[in-house]
Amino acid sequence: MKYTISVLVENHAGVLSKVSGLFSRRGFNIDSLAVGVTEDAAISRMTIVVEGDEYVVEQIEKQLNKLIPVIKVKTLLPTETIARTLSLFKVSAATGQREDIMRISELMGARIVDVTRSTLTLEFSDTAERTETLETLLRPYGIKEVVRTGIIALEKGANATRTTKKS
Repeated sequence: MKYTISVLVENHAGVLSKVSGLFSRRGFNIDSLAVGVTEDAAISRMTIVVEGDEYVVEQIEKQLNKLIPVIKVKTLLPTETIARTLSLFKVSAATGQREDIMRISELMGARIVDVTRSTLTLEFSDTAERTETLETLLRPYGIKEVVRTGIIALEKGANATRTTKKS
């Protein structure tokens, strides 16, 4: 099963290296990793997606909490989480296919961000499942390139991963 872990860390050089090194040393694989500054410029949020069971996730949480730059670790429940990934798709677009690709883009809620004589580039932000659907729809036209961010996630509703420092 895939688990999404939200980690608040001090926004300093080398923190990402420490966290990824921990995963490497312990033999844990990272499926997705996204890092960005939070509402507080001194704190960054890492959203890490890992595959494993509850024991593996518990061990990851314990190991992360031992790292000095880590402020807070929280495993997000899928039913209580909003998760998104950003993707760019560069698709071959012959003159006769442009209208079809534009229609797919409109139906899926993707934006066309670049047009050349032979390609269209689409920007899409949604769940991993809808991203896979869009990719499947575009594949027959000839996908030239795809780039995706890691998954980013927040808890639904008023719940928030608080930025209180560890004792």
